[in-house]
Amino acid sequence: MKKTLLIVDDDLSILKLLNFILAKDYDVVVKSNGIDAFGWLEAGNMPELIISDLQMPYFDGQSFVKNVKISGFYRDIPVILLSAAHDLEEQVSKMPFKVEAYIHKPFKPNDLKTAINQLLQVYEATNI
Repeated sequence: MKKTLLIVDDDLSILKLLNFILAKDYDVVVKSNGIDAFGWLEAGNMPELIISDLQMPYFDGQSFVKNVKISGFYRDIPVILLSAAHDLEEQVSKMPFKVEAYIHKPFKPNDLKTAINQLLQVYEATNI
């Protein structure tokens, strides 16, 4: 059975690209903002991993991930932040919650796949 990835990004081309790259190996759910993504989670859905853009309108990536990480239900889901922000590492280091990985846009598909596989292995090992 395929693992489910929740991808949150306001850029339609990034959503299409990620879906194209990942849909062969994973069930991919795409949402264009944090509000829709959190609503999907609250509807009882539980992905094995979340990939989120950092800069989005309506409910930015930091707010979305903060709400995921402070939740008793979702806090153990690994998160990869994707962002074109030049100071991404600094932003992540100042967040009051843990993000498992971050990747700069533009990214190499193989780097993203490697990060996903590593995080899913850790997630599976700790949630057996």
